[in-house]
Amino acid sequence: MVEKRALALVTGAALAAALLLGPQAAPSAQAQTPPGILSVGQVAEPKSLDPQAVTAANDFRIVVNIYEGLVRYADGTLEIEPALAESWEISEDGTVYTFRLREGVTFHDGSAFDADAVVFTFERMLNEDHPHHDTGPFPLSFFFSAVESVEALDTHTVRFTLEKPYAPFLSNLAYPTGLIVSPASVAEHGGEFGRNPSGTGPFRFERWDANVAVVLSRFEEHRDGPAPLEAVVFRPITDANTRVAEMLAGGLDVMVEVPPDALRRFADDASFVVHEEAGPHLWFLILNTREAPFDDVRVRRAVNYAIDKQALVENVLQGTAQIASGPIPPAFAWAYDESLEPYPHDPDRARELIAEAGAEGAELVFFVTEGGSGMLEPVAMGTAIQADLEAVGLSVRIETYEWNTFLERVNAGLEGQADMAQMAWMTNDPDTLPFLALRTEAWPEEGGFNSGYYSNEEVDRLLAEARATTDQEERGRLYREVQRLVHEDAPWAFVANWKQNAVTTAAVQDFRLQPSFLLMLGGVSKQ
Repeated sequence: MVEKRALALVTGAALAAALLLGPQAAPSAQAQTPPGILSVGQVAEPKSLDPQAVTAANDFRIVVNIYEGLVRYADGTLEIEPALAESWEISEDGTVYTFRLREGVTFHDGSAFDADAVVFTFERMLNEDHPHHDTGPFPLSFFFSAVESVEALDTHTVRFTLEKPYAPFLSNLAYPTGLIVSPASVAEHGGEFGRNPSGTGPFRFERWDANVAVVLSRFEEHRDGPAPLEAVVFRPITDANTRVAEMLAGGLDVMVEVPPDALRRFADDASFVVHEEAGPHLWFLILNTREAPFDDVRVRRAVNYAIDKQALVENVLQGTAQIASGPIPPAFAWAYDESLEPYPHDPDRARELIAEAGAEGAELVFFVTEGGSGMLEPVAMGTAIQADLEAVGLSVRIETYEWNTFLERVNAGLEGQADMAQMAWMTNDPDTLPFLALRTEAWPEEGGFNSGYYSNEEVDRLLAEARATTDQEERGRLYREVQRLVHEDAPWAFVANWKQNAVTTAAVQDFRLQPSFLLMLGGVSKQ
């Protein structure tokens, strides 16, 4: 249980300006955060705190501090190391994984972590007949579609049997979708578990004040010992300028996704520290390939030629990103096709293709979000892209939504709604984004994220073969083939790969951004 002092500080006058007045409050020197409490400025309100029910990095930043998985990413890498499992063995044919679990670990609700909890977590996602399957939805259960069975061999041994070899399996276990939940709390709260979370992580849930703050407190019985911080407060502040003002005024200790035009200001001030870390990120436009005009590949390619990506990267993003060439980010060096050139900015070629397709003057509805995880100045980017497309003869109407509403509309599929939509993904494996968002079987009606209804049988075949191949060199070859095909088909407009950033006050110690884009705060302290 959180110490009385910490809870008093979180709920008392010291954070009154920051929490009770809400994100639009004017910054004030009275908003200084108290010792032992870390105030984090997020880009949006979380959707849920159930790790199996969310897809956005905004939510992931919170849940990874509440829960743990069998394995995790080693600090500063995407390499896998033990977490709740102390060791594991893999069968020679790559289809059986046997994990030995740590003993003496408890959930925040006091129940024991054991093999049955692991089985419960995955059966809840994967088995439609499970008594708590209705606590979903589980949008990233695709990650474990190769799992045939999960069995508790004894109290501290669990075995996963896969239908066939599945190369991303361990990496997916380290991703938030693989975090282990408390069966007791799921049974108690049912569909409300996402607002009453319980895991084994360094911080436990205290409360969630809608559109104000999610408050976590130190879990004193954590297996690695208590965290240095007494509590963490995650504040949703969707407006970037307000987030910057709060940081400058002392109402925040950490600010994620710093607007590019504010980075220099923080870097030049000794009372702040700017953090940057490369990672696998892609910012792109989903094009509705099911309906005109984007059912014609010529118009899709025209959009890629029309967008001045260099101007976006230099002027809007101010050098915090690089131009993207395809669906797999360069952070996956072993799978990335360096020979694949981005579509150049060529308005004349765009006009030619549009004329060939008879699409001059086509009216487009463009979904834009006010802000969300990894979205890279979405309103400014959307407005600039609108101007680029109108310059080549297309008529673009922007519809803007707050982040969670935006996700609901886009994830439902663009048919009958829009012609194009912004999107950003931060991924853990080159399989993740194309498998979830480019396969034919990943159309929204099938439960996937292929909101533009792209379909290419050869891409489907290559993706299936790549995830079943354990040889990394061969996997890389297959993914490079996927990139070339998707680049040619242009179901998306490939825009930018971002280098993530954050700013902390100088008082924050041992803070580090991760290439996974997860925000790990268990070892962070404040002087």
